[in-house]
Amino acid sequence: MEKQGFQEAQRKQVSLLAPLEKKTLVWLAGRMPRWVGSDHLTLLGLAAMLAAGVCYWWSRTEPRALLIVIVCLAVNWFGDSLDGTLARVRQRQRPRYGFYVDHVVDTFSTLFLLGGLALSGYINPWIAMGLLVAYYMFSIEVYLATYTLGTFQLSYFKFSPTELRILLAIGNFYIFFRPEVTLFGRQYLLFDVGGAIGTAGMLLMLLYATFTHTRALYNAERLT
Repeated sequence: MEKQGFQEAQRKQVSLLAPLEKKTLVWLAGRMPRWVGSDHLTLLGLAAMLAAGVCYWWSRTEPRALLIVIVCLAVNWFGDSLDGTLARVRQRQRPRYGFYVDHVVDTFSTLFLLGGLALSGYINPWIAMGLLVAYYMFSIEVYLATYTLGTFQLSYFKFSPTELRILLAIGNFYIFFRPEVTLFGRQYLLFDVGGAIGTAGMLLMLLYATFTHTRALYNAERLT
């Protein structure tokens, strides 16, 4: 397959933890055994998300499984975040393969995670489904913008998948002790509230990104 004319998109990462995360990942990559490759780490990240989904399902009858989910999220961060850094540090990059595989894996990982959460009893399944749909819609916009603008936006408004994993881990720890919160004198499941806010937030970011990128493309290809 010819690859002439292919240009790797510029990565844009401006999240809260990005500077610390980058240094940590480079440090880890420099100390990984030679037999560990990027594909191994990608598969580890996928397996961790599958395990997280299974543990969410298990938490319906065993609440302590929520704590195992936190461990799975940490393992997923390790595999999912380190695979690309390892390839760059070792100068063994495969831009098209890496981009494609990484994001197909993300698609399945999110399905595993939110599918398991929907079965946990700690969130309304419809809210979990709405969160999944919003994530997929937002992802589609990011990939289209990457192709048409040449910039891969890894974070929005100082948030990236790393910060979202941390928020989810904190939420898991909270609901292990108390799954409900009181708002305006009524009791709600914490993850119902968080899921609704997350869905609304992603849809707002989607609208913002759509407007911004449409305007940029229109100006770049303005008809005279």
